[in-house]
Amino acid sequence: MTTSTPTPTGVTDAASSITQAPRRNMLRLYVTEARFEFLKLLRLPGYSVSVLAFPVMFYVLFGALFGGYAVQGISAAKYMVVGYSAAGVLAASLFGFGVGVASERGQGWLRLKRVSPMPPLAYFFAKVVMALLFSTIVVVVLTALGAWLQGVRFEVGAWLRMYGALMLGVFPFASLGLAFGYLFGPNSAPMVLNLVYTPAAFASGLWIPLTVMPPVLQRVAEFLPTYHFAQFALSQAGAEPVGSGLTHVLVLAVTTAVCLALAVWAYFRDEGKTYG
Repeated sequence: MTTSTPTPTGVTDAASSITQAPRRNMLRLYVTEARFEFLKLLRLPGYSVSVLAFPVMFYVLFGALFGGYAVQGISAAKYMVVGYSAAGVLAASLFGFGVGVASERGQGWLRLKRVSPMPPLAYFFAKVVMALLFSTIVVVVLTALGAWLQGVRFEVGAWLRMYGALMLGVFPFASLGLAFGYLFGPNSAPMVLNLVYTPAAFASGLWIPLTVMPPVLQRVAEFLPTYHFAQFALSQAGAEPVGSGLTHVLVLAVTTAVCLALAVWAYFRDEGKTYG
């Protein structure tokens, strides 16, 4: 017959606290990195103004111009709220990752972070959180502005579905921005990203409804992930669906996977150049 020696309660509690302490410290590192990433970009006019102010300014200009029309079964004013919200999400994701990563590579900031005790994933986690926060601000401000200027109203459920669809768009376009951030340098990345962002936003109906564009542009739009992103968000906001919702989600998922694969390849290519 064997007997077991009971472990003192104090020893068990001490061991538990030792195990939990690293987890709390790790969580604090992630939260701190995300907080300072957000504050950094909020204080950079080149980013915060373009992401936050431009969608609002363009909505005021074009929302009033097209406000009297009906588009896909909803008012053009509501369409524009969704469209410019999608454009804001696209800008926050593309430029936050693309320009941010390219600039920090050029400044040697990533090499400094590599030798710091910060977990490598905290850097990317912070940028995702940043994109989600800026995107949320854009959506909330444009929703309030639409309600104030043109009486745009959303049912609570429809707004939440639209918001979820818009936040889903952060991931494919952040992945694309990340790939561009590692493929291009700090001077060329902003130009290349603008060459991607501006035609894609325009041709996908994010700025003005596709129905007023030439038929050839309407056909081209179907091949753009930004078009599927916009249509998925519009359908969740109550617009008449164009195409299958499942198709829109699959296009965004494939875009995310392809862009992430490209970003990983570009990351290791950059690591090989930097560290041999």
